[in-house]
Amino acid sequence: MSLVATRPDPGDARPYTFPDIRRASVAGGEVVAAHMPGQLLATASLLLDAGAARETEGREGTAAVLAKSLEEGTRVRDSAAYALALEGLGAELTTSVDWDSFRVGVSVPAGLLPRAVTLLAEAARTPRLDPADVARVRDDEATALRMDWAQPGPRADAALRADLFGAGERYGRPLHGDPASMAAVTVEDVQAFHASWLTRPGVLLVAGDLDRLDLDELGAAAFAGTSGAPVAAEGPLDVPIAAARRVLLVDRPASVQSTLRLGHRAPERAHPDYVPITLVATVLGGAFTSRLNHLIREVKGYTYGIRADFAMTRRFGRFGVSSSVQTAVTAPALVDTVGEITRTRDDGVTEEELEVARTWRAGSLSVDMQTPGSIAGALANLVVHGLPDDYYATLRQRLLDATVEEVSAAAARYLHPDALTLVVEGDAAVIRDELAAAGLGDILDAAV
Repeated sequence: MSLVATRPDPGDARPYTFPDIRRASVAGGEVVAAHMPGQLLATASLLLDAGAARETEGREGTAAVLAKSLEEGTRVRDSAAYALALEGLGAELTTSVDWDSFRVGVSVPAGLLPRAVTLLAEAARTPRLDPADVARVRDDEATALRMDWAQPGPRADAALRADLFGAGERYGRPLHGDPASMAAVTVEDVQAFHASWLTRPGVLLVAGDLDRLDLDELGAAAFAGTSGAPVAAEGPLDVPIAAARRVLLVDRPASVQSTLRLGHRAPERAHPDYVPITLVATVLGGAFTSRLNHLIREVKGYTYGIRADFAMTRRFGRFGVSSSVQTAVTAPALVDTVGEITRTRDDGVTEEELEVARTWRAGSLSVDMQTPGSIAGALANLVVHGLPDDYYATLRQRLLDATVEEVSAAAARYLHPDALTLVVEGDAAVIRDELAAAGLGDILDAAV
C-alpha cells in the first residue's frame, strides 16, 4: 500500500439546470412552484413570516413550542386521528423555525399532494393547542435545552451573539431561546403567537411535476380561512465594526478543553457580494482543505477540526469561527487563528485555493438541488430574501466564474480580524493569564 502524495485535480463541472419557476396568486396567498418533470414525489411547504424574530422578549422559544405542538392534533382530530390521516397518505408533517420564517411541509407521491396539503393546512391553521399538550411540549423543550446548555458550546454561542447584537435585542439572544426563556413560555404565549402569525395566508412552496399538479387547487387548500395582509419586510441592519478586538471568558471550571467562538457582524443574505463572501469563507475555513483546518489541525495539532463561515439571514449576517482545543493550547490556538484570518484579509486567496473552493461549492450545489425537498428549500430562500427567480439558475455559474481579484477584494472588505470578539469557554483560572500575555485584546468575563 502506498500513500498518494498529491491531491487529484478538480474535474470539469457537470451541466446543471435549476427547475423552471411558476407563480400564482390564489385565495389571498401566493404559490411559488418549481417544475420537476417526471418526478413522482412532490413537496409542499407553507412558508409564514413567523420566525423567531417575532417572539416576545423573555419568551424566546415560543415559535419552537408552537412548531412541535402542531403535531398534537387539530380542532377536528386528536393527535392519534391526525397521525393516522397522515400515515394513510404515507406523509410526515415537518416543521422548522429560523430567524425569518416558520415552515410546515409534507412530501408525498404527486397524486396525493392535494390531500396532504389539506392536512398540512389543518395543522397550521387550526391546531388543537390543548393546554396540557402545549405545557408538555414546552417542558420537554426546556429539558432538552438544559441538557444542551450543560455541554460546552451553547453558552459561548450565546455570549458571542449578545456581544455582537446586544443582549437587549432579539437577534442578540439565542435563536430558540435558553432554558429560562423556554421554561417561561406559557400556553397563552403560544396561542397568541399562532393567532398573530399563522392565520395569515403566507406563501405555499411546491416542488414536483407541475403537469400533474393543480396550483390553484393546492393554493385554495393552503389559504382557506386565512386573512390579513403580508407583513412589510424590514430592511437589513447596519454592520458596525468594533473599534478593537476583545476576549470574553465564559468560565467552565476544571474543563480540559476550551471552546472557541470568534466573530463579528457581516452583511445580510441578499447582499450582492454573497458569492465572493461565500468563497472567502470556503478558502479560510469552510472545507476540510481550508487554511484554518490545515494550520490548526494538521500543522499544529491543536484540534480535531475548526470551521469558519458567514451565517446570513434576511436582516443580518455574522462571520464566525468555531473550534475546541485542549486547555493548554488555548492562547496559541487563538493567536494562530487570528493570524490566519489576518493573512487572508491582507494577502487574499490564491488561484489554486480558489479553484478547489469554486468547484466544491458549485458541485455541492448541483448535488444538493436534486430532491423536491431541497428545491422547496431553495424556493424559500428566494421568497424570504427577495431574490430573483433566476437566482439559482445563475448561481452555479457565478461561483465558477468568480476571480481571484473578486474574492481577495471580498476578503479585504469583509474580514475584520482587529474587530473580532473572541469568546473562550473554559477554565478561566488556568487560561486567563496566558490569554492576557498573548495580547489578543481586553479580557472580560461574560455574563451567561
